[in-house]
Amino acid sequence: MKRTGSAIWSGGIKDGKGMLTTESETLSNTPYSFSARFKDGKGTNPEELLAAAHAGCFTMDLSGLLEARGMTAEEIRTTATLDMDRTEKGFSITHIHLDVHARISGGDADAFRAEAFHAKENCPVSRVLDTDISVTTTLDMI
Repeated sequence: MKRTGSAIWSGGIKDGKGMLTTESETLSNTPYSFSARFKDGKGTNPEELLAAAHAGCFTMDLSGLLEARGMTAEEIRTTATLDMDRTEKGFSITHIHLDVHARISGGDADAFRAEAFHAKENCPVSRVLDTDISVTTTLDMI
């Protein structure tokens, strides 16, 4: 399986602007810029896209792991918070925190927590990242 994304950039780093497009065209000429990345400008940026991708990958993986244990979640909600800091190598992603909240009928809190930690370590996006990843879990049993 291969997936593609593309970027176009025009101008200098601070005054330039770009467009991102994904193969599915879910993003189609979506604007991104220095101000969207490092300030509060409009548009997206690579780090928030990576955080969303990580949250999505982790959540799908966790759903499959829970289902294998006989626990189908009514809902799993994950927020990925990415920290990017200036390091000796330049700007680097230094940490990602996954905050996961699930509602599961008849769920087992210990099994949920164990599978969340397994998904944190083993979802494909986690495995490609060379950074510290943490997770907190909240389970509502219904």
